[in-house]
Amino acid sequence: MRRAVFFVSLVSAVAVLAWAAAGDKGGRPMTTNPLTPEEERIILHRGTEPPFSGKYDQHFEGGLYLCKRCGVALYRSESKFNSGCGWPAFDEEIRGAVERRPDPDGRRTEIVCARCGGHLGHVFTGEKLTPKDTRHCVNSLSLDFVPQEHVGRAVFAGGCFWGVEYHFSREPGVLLATSGYIGGHTERPSYREVCSHTTGHAEAVEVLFDRRKTSFETLSRLFFEIHDPTQVDRQGPDVGEQYRSAIFLVEPEQEAVAKKLIRILEQQGLKVATRLEPAATFWPAEDYHQDYFEKQGASPSCHVRTRRF
Repeated sequence: MRRAVFFVSLVSAVAVLAWAAAGDKGGRPMTTNPLTPEEERIILHRGTEPPFSGKYDQHFEGGLYLCKRCGVALYRSESKFNSGCGWPAFDEEIRGAVERRPDPDGRRTEIVCARCGGHLGHVFTGEKLTPKDTRHCVNSLSLDFVPQEHVGRAVFAGGCFWGVEYHFSREPGVLLATSGYIGGHTERPSYREVCSHTTGHAEAVEVLFDRRKTSFETLSRLFFEIHDPTQVDRQGPDVGEQYRSAIFLVEPEQEAVAKKLIRILEQQGLKVATRLEPAATFWPAEDYHQDYFEKQGASPSCHVRTRRF
């Protein structure tokens, strides 16, 4: 029995390490954080920390919980609850961030980081602990945390959101990049409705970032370099108001930064068409639009970075 358990753990660790070496599906080398021996035991070898021992078991501060290994956002603090089980419990993951797999024990369902494959814990249903009737039982050592005051938010529109999201999701300091719709006059628009040119929405990407590791200006410089800011209501072959170039201002300070960068580009002779619009409700797009190029194992041809600063 011990040999069997050791073999399963060894195969799991080799698979996770191979995933990291190969990079993500979009071809980017996987950047991972250094782990302590105990973190490796849990994250790479599917171990479990003792109950009531983890730093996040009774932790209820506002913010984002990240994968300890690769740094991607997994859970929002709003989904955390006190289950009394001795491990951090969440009743909902950030969409697409957590993958479910049959556990080798044949009974439970394992949960892993969808990006790096690192072991998180197990998921249970049917316990009726919250209205969502789901409990993600997660090891504290599989998690990191960013307090809400350090979480920045920005919203960029630069043509098809597939390519924009691709670049922002790979930028250091970015915690989460989500494709969606903003700037229109209807609620919960669908992709079909936005493409009908009747809702006024733009395809955009909401970026959550760690203010300690990057800034709105750094992200805005990237934005102006991954699309053509001189094109009006289009980006390459994609034509229509939904493909307009725009920055949706989340904080007052963002306007001054955006205008400064636009002036720099105009001094280079560029006729910048990027609009600065007040941020309205951001509606996440359908699941099949999220991480599109990563799922396809490809990279965008319509959003190629051009150095402008």
